[in-house]
Parts: sequence; structure tokens; C-alpha cells
Amino acid sequence: MHSSLPVAASVTSEVWGKTAAGQEVRLFTLTNEKGMEARIMNYGGILVSLKVPDKTGALADVVLGFDSLEPYLGKHPHFGCITGRYANRIGGASFEIDGTTYEVTANSGKNHIHGGREAFDKKVWLARTLEERNAVELAYTSADGEEGFPGKLDCTVTYSLTADNALRIEYRATTDKPTVVNLTNHSYFNLAGEGSGDILGHELTIPAENYTPTDDSLIPTGEIESVLDTPLDFTRPQLIGARISAAFKPLLQGKGYDHNYVLAGSGEKLAARVKDPKSGRVMEVLTTDPGVQLYTANHVKGVKGKAGHVYESRHGFCLETQKYPDSPNKPQFPSAVVRPGEPYLHITTFKFSAE
Repeated sequence: MHSSLPVAASVTSEVWGKTAAGQEVRLFTLTNEKGMEARIMNYGGILVSLKVPDKTGALADVVLGFDSLEPYLGKHPHFGCITGRYANRIGGASFEIDGTTYEVTANSGKNHIHGGREAFDKKVWLARTLEERNAVELAYTSADGEEGFPGKLDCTVTYSLTADNALRIEYRATTDKPTVVNLTNHSYFNLAGEGSGDILGHELTIPAENYTPTDDSLIPTGEIESVLDTPLDFTRPQLIGARISAAFKPLLQGKGYDHNYVLAGSGEKLAARVKDPKSGRVMEVLTTDPGVQLYTANHVKGVKGKAGHVYESRHGFCLETQKYPDSPNKPQFPSAVVRPGEPYLHITTFKFSAE
């Protein structure tokens, strides 16, 4: 699979199909000098594939997903997409800004999740290539009142592939009214290669001593609690599967990890490091955001993915860098409010190596 011939970094694009409404969808391929390759489409800003070398130089696609556009247009577990306007949950599907209450789409029982029913993951974004940065820039304007959120929000998300095998995602947004914004990417990773089974043997480090405990509907209680000496503790490297079945509620919801970790420090910081011991692939996640949600694909069941592979629970993991869930209703959490003249910026880097 690997070649010792030098590769030139490049950005190419092709038509990948059309939505039911007839909108053209394009697939963009970013390649770096080392042969690493990222494919992103402008429908949902979805990371369709990410080919990363192992310790022998052999490439494997490390994100779960589909081989064609069609299944992405149907119901799927948010594979690879840009999630917004508000990733994760808002309790009671409402919040208040400056004394005004806003009701947003209740699409998870009485709560809101991942931006609503026709959210950013189902939009065709305007796309342009930035060859000098080995990047594709996606743009979408969310109308005032879309899914109940206030303000016209102009968003750009830029995916760039660096020479040192990092996929960098820059999320920017400006608004004409005070609103809440929490954008992330919802990729499911398997560093052994998608379709290679479960991720329980991956070694995970999350340098966070605290998390945000939740009620049974996964809405934070507002407290911040220690993970130390619990099954949530990844401050030292641990196998994901070592304690995943320690299903004592409310700490674990019985099916696996679905928890927001509280990251210490400001600026761009390490959110997680994951290693697949067999292939030697290592992924480091760096973010400017204050939290990261670890999710172990608990509800994935019998999804027919790439190359005929069938994905099940725990066949991938998500590390969704984010503001904390339900921040709009928790004044003690870092604020998710964005105002006119105060742009939103969130940068996340997925950096790959092998050892």
C-alpha cells in the first residue's frame, strides 16, 4: 500500500452526487507529502475518509462511514459531520439570553441535541479550495430562527492537512444577534482501520481530572466532579475496554462511555491521546475548547459501512471537542454565548504518528 516515492501535497475535487432536492455535492481530497489523505464533502462538512500510515507505512482509513453519498443522505449516527449550531445537548430545548427565552427543536425527548432535525450536518455548504494551505473552506449561513436559534450566523469551517500528518479544523462564526454556538466534528475513529472490529484494545489518555456528571437523559447536573479512581479516569493511559462495563449508574449509562471531560488550561491544549498497539498508530487531539466528549458508539448497531463492513457498538470512538453540554443553562460553565462583534473561533487538531 505504501510507496517511497515523494508525493506532492494537493487538493482536488469531484462531483459526488446530488441531494434529494437536486443540490450538487462535491468530494474534496487533501493529500500531503507523506501520502496521508483526507476526504471531505460539502454535504454536512462530513469527513468521509482519513487514510493514515501505520508503523510500517501502510495506509488505512481510520474513520467509520460509507463509500457513497446515498447512505449519508439517510439516517446514520452523525458519521464525520459538522455538528451545530449547538453540538451535544440543551436541557429542556430552551435557554435564556439577556432575559429573552428561546425555544429550540426538541429532538431528543424533551431536550435538544446536535443542532436539531435539519441541522448543519444536513446542509450543503459552499466550498472552495485553498491550495496554498492544502485546505478546503466550507461556508454556511444559518438564518435567524433556524431550529429556534436567534441571530443570522455566518459560519466557515476550514479543514487543512499539514505536512506533519495533522488534520486541522478551524471553526469560525459571526452573528448579528446574541446567540449560542458550539461547533464540533462527529467522526468515529478506529485506529486499526474502520471495519476492523471493536476499539476496546485502544489505549486512551485524557488529561482531565474532572467531568460534568449528568442525569439519566444525559443533561449535566451543573456539578463538576472528579474522575480520579473511577472508571472514567484516563489521566494515565488505559485500555478503553478495561472498565467500560463497570455499569454503575449514574456514572456510566450501562452501554459505555458518553461523557464530557473538563480540560484544564487555556489556548490550544491536549484533549486526548489514543494509541492502537497493533498498528502503532497514535492520534493526538488538541483543542482550544474547554471540553471533550468521549463516546464509544454505544448505540451503533448493524450499520452497513464501507467495503461491506458492518459497524456495531464500540467499533469506533468519538472525541468531540466542545463547550460543555447544556452550557446555555449553566452560568457556572464556560459561556457558549456569541455576540455581534465578538466572533466565534474554535480550533481542533487531530495529529497522527506511529510508534
